[in-house]
Amino acid sequence: MEKKKILVISQYFYPEQFRINDICQTWVEKGYEVTVLAGIPNYPQGDFFSGYGYVKNRRQMYKGIDIIRIPIVPRKQSSIMLGLNYISYVISGKLWSLFNKKEFDYVFIYEVSPITQAIPAVSIAKKLKIPCYIYVMDLWPENFQIITGINNTFIIGVIDKIVDYIYNNCTKIFTASKSFKKNIADRGIDNNKIYFWPQYAEDFYQPVQEKSSKIKQDEKVNLTFAGNIGEAQGLDILPTIAEKAKAENLKIRFNVIGNGRYKSTLLAEIQEKNVEDIFQFIDPVPPEEIPSILNASDFSLITLKKDEILSMTIPAKLQSSMASGAAIFLIADGEAQDIVRESRAGYYNDANDINGIMKNLREIAKKDNSYINQMKRNSRTFYEENFDKKYLLDKMDKFLVD
Repeated sequence: MEKKKILVISQYFYPEQFRINDICQTWVEKGYEVTVLAGIPNYPQGDFFSGYGYVKNRRQMYKGIDIIRIPIVPRKQSSIMLGLNYISYVISGKLWSLFNKKEFDYVFIYEVSPITQAIPAVSIAKKLKIPCYIYVMDLWPENFQIITGINNTFIIGVIDKIVDYIYNNCTKIFTASKSFKKNIADRGIDNNKIYFWPQYAEDFYQPVQEKSSKIKQDEKVNLTFAGNIGEAQGLDILPTIAEKAKAENLKIRFNVIGNGRYKSTLLAEIQEKNVEDIFQFIDPVPPEEIPSILNASDFSLITLKKDEILSMTIPAKLQSSMASGAAIFLIADGEAQDIVRESRAGYYNDANDINGIMKNLREIAKKDNSYINQMKRNSRTFYEENFDKKYLLDKMDKFLVD
């Protein structure tokens, strides 16, 4: 049987670390022929990765995946450059679609922000008369408003029209949370073509025996955040929490691993409150190191800022943490809380509930290892029962052919 050819539209791809890398690799292993139309890698630092550029590494084979990198403006560290980054992918993608001679059976859009990357995907699908699928992990225009702070009614109205055009012209819409499914249906999109398809974690996310030396082992309870340090993550609450914890002499430590646009601001706030001793910052590590880091930690710290749209989100690091067998300390509203509650995998707190967070920190500061270890076991069990990779990707196979 001839291999089915999937064109994946994803502004971000290897060496940038997104789950679409693993999805595409698994599709290749299943016998699909996969081509990815990606931008030049620059996330999250904002500058092109070493070895990549307008004339470097624009075509690459990675684990059987044909990667085509179209020119984009690097996102840098400003809102203006971020906007140009988004627009440049659309323009380059539309130009590529005009001159593309390759044939495909499906177009699959991996939609983390910006949703505008779906515009060339829809054009390609129309031109080739093939199904177009979109996997929605960021809701627009709501996520655009969160990122930029722009609430101009004209601009939001234009984005609304773009979003409706994209949804209406996609054959099937997959959502990373149940709340997203309802939100999209409420826009007037046909509910029969919207499917909840939660994220899974790559195979290397699993319980390990090794404990990373990057996490200090002492009398303190280690709560470890790993990922993008951006505005949406809501890490601005941590200096205030640390100040209160220090005043009460609570033996806790926040380990923060990663980079992002908010990191310099967070460091300044920590210094201003004189709570540097409550924090340890660690440079970004390969994802494969995360399980040993979480094994050396007492809790995986997962945070999101208080926002109606973010409350509908299930952060990808929740699945990664649970797959690694980590106990969870969640500071976020909404659907993510439901998962922690149902799984009995840790503690959950509303995004701005400082009193509730402090109450839970006082409890975990007692460092009852038997209790924490039970939460870790619960975490992994819930993952296996609800977010198993093989089950979800087999389910996607059926979606693609139905």
